[in-house]
Amino acid sequence: MSNEEVQYGADQIQILEGLEAVRKRPGMYIGTTASRGLHHLVYEIVDNSVDEALAGFCDHIEVTINEDNTIVVKDNGRGIPVDVNHKSGLTGVEVVFTILHAGGKFGGGGYKVSGGLHGVGASVVNALSEWLEVQVTRDGKVYQQRYERGKVCYPLKVVGEAPSNATGTRVYFKPDALIFKETTVYDYNVLKQRLREMAFLTKGLRITLTDLRVEEGEDPIVQTFHYEGGISEFVQYLNKSKTALYPEIMYFEGNKNNVQVEVSLQHNDSYTESIYTFVNNINTPEGGTHLEGFKAALTKTFNDYARANKMLKDNEENLSGEDIREGLTAIISVKIEDPQFEGQTKQKLGNSEARGAVAGIVGEQLTYFLEQNPSVAKQILEKAILAQRARDAARKARDLTRRKSALDGFGLPGKLADCSETDRSKCEIFIVEGDSAGGSAKTARSRATQAILPLRGKILNVEKARVDRIYGNNEIKSMITAFGTGIHDDFDINKLRYDKIIIMTDADVDGAHIATLMLTFLYRFMPELIKEGHVYLAQPPLYKLEKNKKVWYAYSDEELNKILMDVGRDQNNKIQRYKGLGEMDPEQLWETTMDPDRRVLLRVNIDEESESDIDVTFTTLMGDKVEPRREFIEKNAKFVKNLDI
Repeated sequence: MSNEEVQYGADQIQILEGLEAVRKRPGMYIGTTASRGLHHLVYEIVDNSVDEALAGFCDHIEVTINEDNTIVVKDNGRGIPVDVNHKSGLTGVEVVFTILHAGGKFGGGGYKVSGGLHGVGASVVNALSEWLEVQVTRDGKVYQQRYERGKVCYPLKVVGEAPSNATGTRVYFKPDALIFKETTVYDYNVLKQRLREMAFLTKGLRITLTDLRVEEGEDPIVQTFHYEGGISEFVQYLNKSKTALYPEIMYFEGNKNNVQVEVSLQHNDSYTESIYTFVNNINTPEGGTHLEGFKAALTKTFNDYARANKMLKDNEENLSGEDIREGLTAIISVKIEDPQFEGQTKQKLGNSEARGAVAGIVGEQLTYFLEQNPSVAKQILEKAILAQRARDAARKARDLTRRKSALDGFGLPGKLADCSETDRSKCEIFIVEGDSAGGSAKTARSRATQAILPLRGKILNVEKARVDRIYGNNEIKSMITAFGTGIHDDFDINKLRYDKIIIMTDADVDGAHIATLMLTFLYRFMPELIKEGHVYLAQPPLYKLEKNKKVWYAYSDEELNKILMDVGRDQNNKIQRYKGLGEMDPEQLWETTMDPDRRVLLRVNIDEESESDIDVTFTTLMGDKVEPRREFIEKNAKFVKNLDI
């Protein structure tokens, strides 16, 4: 037996004390130490304040981003208890901020329902902050305690007087740059989207977001989110760039099986469904039992109504759930005392009682609504019957796009120049606009691992087309066939032929429009490709600079200026502005845009925290309504870079 084996005993097992475990492995607690994890710190503190609102003790939460990217979260709830917790011998404040898995959420009657990340919120934020100060106002006094990297600086102390009826908690913290190495800078829009969502989900709660990081002399950016209509207003917000099929927004609520259910829905004239589900205000992007209950009730109730009112004849088959949900926008929000989630990430609800509760409440109240509003019922069912016919036509077209297997070349689009490698992890496909750029790319590529699919012109705008037209469109059909995954309900990521799908368009307005059309198609019909990180945008250079037989490529105006500062500005400089990929010869295209060792790729991401806003953005940009699009462009024009008109 060697010395190493002798030494491995109980004393060699490292016990990470308290919050040290969080600092050692932060990803286990907040998912990532990149930008998403940084923003998660704010949500954790805000979640605690929202729990006070859900319990009926708080109606205003203020979130402030200071000039130095420190954060203040203030609420007018009851204030964290300041008395001593007898089990630990510590004050309630210290327990909440220094002990993992402590708080009012683990039984004991503190909260009936709560969000938060497994009740570890405040202590994890404390552990991952350079410093954190908490102030609690209650019993006529203001109490304060400070921590540095999770360690207590001084015992809880009284620092001021307050009116006897004033209560609340104020948390002030600075994220630790040793943990968040990538960035400690907060993105106002990311926080805005999440806080707006929280306000929609908590009827009557007012959330104010203030950004003090402005130029001297400018006013701070302040936005307040307050929705007395709750999730009905959320549906109205999601449908604002669409044309509603009927003016009413349905709203159903009730309590069943100890599950509090709120559902709101409205159909629009588009062909895509947008359903968002929440449990205790936490987004469940993978759905779960509450979504299953909703879908089952919706399908059964509409089919029962259609048969009872002779809109479906006895010999006709039932409408599918997909037909009925065409153009549906819905929010399903349940509050449940002991939510069981599948997986660490709280992405899918597992409680079986939620299925029955949602199905029961929606089924009963929707039946009553349809009887009271026959014209609305008729509009929805007429749309669903048209969708059913389109689905039959699409089924025939779909069979033509299927590949026998991911490795089989049978039935591949004629324009595709496939690669020879069969290991998916090494393969990539470039979707290229136009035959001339396609020809250059085919010559430039590495034949073993890079496939090229040239598309002619702009693809169909799927935001304005039904599924049968989508399957009938040659350019889209070519993409579906090449990828091999199928779309919609047929989608299977295991059949994906290429690890990277790279959209390669010209660096101008037309190219950006074509890329947006392709992303709209992928987002609506194959979102998993984006969520699992398979979709990229190529970054062709804007300029080529030649001087004394040396060549530099610049991907932006800033980069060109930097190169010119380095090499000097004089008459020997030959600067070429590329208008399109077709202007590059194959060698240039390879070394600037396609060579894995030298190119720049942008990965397309969907942040699940703000998926509802991504939905609104696509609808605004690609939908029928001009006014919301104009507003969007005016509001975001200042963020646009390299706009080439």
